[in-house]
Amino acid sequence: MLRPRIIPCLLVHKKGLVKTEEFKQSKYVGDPINAVKIFNEKEVDELIVLDIDATIEKRGPDLEMIKNLAIECRMPFCYGGGVTTVEEAKNIVQLGAEKVAFSAAAVNNSQLLIEVGKVIGFQSVVVVLDYKKKGLFGKLEIFTHNGKKATGLNLFEFVKELEKIGVGEIVLNSIERDGKMNGYDITTVEKARNIFQGPITVLGGAGTLADIKSLTNKFKIIGAAAGSLFVFKGKYKAVLINYPSFEEKKMFF
Repeated sequence: MLRPRIIPCLLVHKKGLVKTEEFKQSKYVGDPINAVKIFNEKEVDELIVLDIDATIEKRGPDLEMIKNLAIECRMPFCYGGGVTTVEEAKNIVQLGAEKVAFSAAAVNNSQLLIEVGKVIGFQSVVVVLDYKKKGLFGKLEIFTHNGKKATGLNLFEFVKELEKIGVGEIVLNSIERDGKMNGYDITTVEKARNIFQGPITVLGGAGTLADIKSLTNKFKIIGAAAGSLFVFKGKYKAVLINYPSFEEKKMFF
């Protein structure tokens, strides 16, 4: 039975696991492999792992890290960070990742997504869209390089292009809500859902399980991703890897 997916998103910076706020103020929260082991025990639906250094440092994906993650992961996982070629995407899938995520590379050359899809399958091609309001009228623009580089691309126009290409999934990541824990950007998700027919995962803003419930109640079959919610606990944000129990997850179905 198809159901919502509840997905922890892990950000890797300098080999460690970090959490950011509006893509800034990265706080170290532990070792990625240890986090994966804990999430294994909690039987998470899926995992997103993003190396936020790779594109900035103009290097390819850390294949050794991906291999180690794949060995530990008992759940499907998506890797993103520094992937710019078909060969890199192929290597990542061969190491054990189910999906490969693109961001800057997709913006720079959307044709790459078609080439990759033909090799690894379009269902394994994911595009992460980091966006925020820009200009007087607050139009949503896509940013890359950890939110530092404006692309000039309108979010919804690019979503239309991705729909035509047939990519397997898009991740809508609100820069302005990142780490704020004050709820998802429901309005943007609704507009994107009217354009894109494939799976959508939403990231940025989840602060409670009620936020996930609001998202899944409205959109039903959707990916509810979060970072802070699954690595912090309490108002002082003490580091504690957590995930809803089977009983808690029942309220999302």
